[in-house]
Amino acid sequence: MGSDTLIAEAAWVSNYGGDIPTDRADRIPGLINFLMRDRHGTPFEHNALTFRISAPLFVFYEFHRHRAGWSYNEESARYRELDPVFYMPAKERALRQTGKPGAYTFELGSYADRAVTMGAHRRAASEAWNEYQNLLQAGIAREVARNVLPVSIYKTMYATCNVRSLFSFLSLRWAHQMSSVPTFPLREIEMVAESLDELAREKFPIAFDAFDRQGRVSP
Repeated sequence: MGSDTLIAEAAWVSNYGGDIPTDRADRIPGLINFLMRDRHGTPFEHNALTFRISAPLFVFYEFHRHRAGWSYNEESARYRELDPVFYMPAKERALRQTGKPGAYTFELGSYADRAVTMGAHRRAASEAWNEYQNLLQAGIAREVARNVLPVSIYKTMYATCNVRSLFSFLSLRWAHQMSSVPTFPLREIEMVAESLDELAREKFPIAFDAFDRQGRVSP
């Protein structure tokens, strides 16, 4: 819901009241860039974006740190049996952390690192799923049986926000090359951020262009 035009109209109401100019489409990019540059944030709140997101449970933990301007409804393992879908690190996922907290880097790791990581993930997921099924088949309540599942299991949620809240999320959860403020996101939530950026940019291209040009700092 909403558009770049609505962002501009929300800003223009300050000067024009109810008589919003309708013949100034050519001024919208400049206005939105001004709003972004000078961090006039409220005009970016008069819209809504709803995403259906499937991700590992540990990604949802990171997501739920974003509370202002976000609403969530999540698949519940209390009410339904989850599907046996588990996260496995991709081959390009860095595995080794080097350095101390606040001053560290991640490295890809060796073939042996990858082999031991993948093997541990597979064994843990398989064993946990088997125990989950055993509990369900024994008549144990779903809300108790779910306790044995690892954070690598996938769940689905609907997440709704406005563009301003999304900009705040993206500024923290994607170490983008155009970001003027350093950030160090978990790679898996960064992958989600990349997808949300791509989808929302289709609906608000002018706002996202201004976001990029102003260093990807939320207004």
